[in-house]
Amino acid sequence: MQLATRILIGLIAGVAVGLLFQGYITIGNVHLHPGIMTTWVQPIGFLFISLIMMLIVPLVLSTLVTGVASTGDIRRLGRVGGKSLFFFVSTAAIAVTSGILWSRIFSPGSGLNLPTYGLEHTLREAPPVIDVLLNIVPRNAIQAMADGTMLQIICFAIFLGVAITMVGSKADPLKSFFDSLAEVMLKITEIVMKVAPIGVFALIAPVAATHGIELLLPLAQVIGVMYLAAAFHLIVFFGGIIKLTSRFSLYEFYKGMFPAMVVAFSTCSSAATLPVTIKCVTQNLKIPRKTASIVVPSGVVLNMDGSALYQGIAALFIAQAFGLDLTLGQMFTIVLTGTLASIGAAGVPGAGMIILSMVLLSVGLPVEGIALIAGIDRILDQARTTVNVTGDAVCCLFIEATERGQKFHPSILEPHEIAAAEDNIKS
Repeated sequence: MQLATRILIGLIAGVAVGLLFQGYITIGNVHLHPGIMTTWVQPIGFLFISLIMMLIVPLVLSTLVTGVASTGDIRRLGRVGGKSLFFFVSTAAIAVTSGILWSRIFSPGSGLNLPTYGLEHTLREAPPVIDVLLNIVPRNAIQAMADGTMLQIICFAIFLGVAITMVGSKADPLKSFFDSLAEVMLKITEIVMKVAPIGVFALIAPVAATHGIELLLPLAQVIGVMYLAAAFHLIVFFGGIIKLTSRFSLYEFYKGMFPAMVVAFSTCSSAATLPVTIKCVTQNLKIPRKTASIVVPSGVVLNMDGSALYQGIAALFIAQAFGLDLTLGQMFTIVLTGTLASIGAAGVPGAGMIILSMVLLSVGLPVEGIALIAGIDRILDQARTTVNVTGDAVCCLFIEATERGQKFHPSILEPHEIAAAEDNIKS
């Protein structure tokens, strides 16, 4: 049975048991009431949260360093690599912002007003934007890791990955170390994820026991908001880029990418969809392989528009569920953390929960809130992976258009091809 299915069963079982205890039923001499769930079951959920938090710093450091360092020789990648990175980061930032706006508009978590008593959180007042930007660079990287300051850890990891790439073969031992550390942390993550159904059960059951059936409607609303936001991103945002960078109609583009989108929706894995994505991009859209071979594989690791969209929606939903109001500065911190955290997250099992916990920690929201949406994560993952994969193809169009200086279409020759044709005519 797949992990997502087991987590969903854990969520359903937790809600069912919680509702049973809400009824103050007597079985023999035992009176079932919410206090039992809070006293005996909730600590197990807190233990699961501790396991996740234990993973965050080494997992983020190792996977980010490995992801950035794996881009290859920066000078060889040249303009294409720089433009791709610009596209990945800027669109991810827009996606997080979009997710926040969708949650602000529909407020799927409003009205729950879950108690924060006993939860590990301290809602942090966001400093001025300039201070946030200045504090991204850590004065002491070791201290940043000890304190769990996520933006500083991410900044240090990116610098380290870029430097490893620039140094070249002399840095191979260090790169191998982080590769090995990443593999070990992924294995530990896999182990922790095996107990995720129990952790989700233990976190959601006390909440259901206290708040009853009112808990279910917001979950359906989150799914609706996520799919609506994903559709908007695919049709309007990506559609606008497609129109600006190519002569494809939306029908032509999405007809060409449809096989990859179906595989992405089914597998919830950008990596598993990679062969199909390359085939669709090169054979259906006729994008040159020299561009696709750089953009698509790096996009699997670095291009996470769908995941970024999810972070914004989920973070605001959890804040609303606990009745916590976020300032504009805190929302900016979520955008920044969600954008940077999406880099290198593609190969992480249970990536949704791990990255979301990072985003929640960045502004002090209760990490326990991930239990609210863990059971529906597979449904949400289908939408976000589809957006991720589609974004890789859109980036290819962006690269081709900027390199050629004109909109891309397979029937339009590249500048060097036009020059060669003119030389042939003259001769």
